[in-house]
Amino acid sequence: MRVSIKLINIGFGNIVAAERIVAIVSPESAPIKRLISEARDRGILIDATYGRRTRAVIIADSGHVVLSAVQPETVRHRLQTSNTGSNEESN
Repeated sequence: MRVSIKLINIGFGNIVAAERIVAIVSPESAPIKRLISEARDRGILIDATYGRRTRAVIIADSGHVVLSAVQPETVRHRLQTSNTGSNEESN
């Protein structure tokens, strides 16, 4: 049995496993800023922005928080495109 892992490009050649994504949110609200700060303190923050402005915060099922310089809508589109492509391949 072959297991395929779907990967999503989150910018600058950084990739996350699509199945592990719980949420993709904007970094603007106070609760999300607090979540980022707490993740940094706990050592579970992954900064994939390459020094650019954070535009999307990706929350994984493991509790890891990933910062991306790509817009949340762009990540969502890439995720949906990946899901659509895999469904077409399996039919």
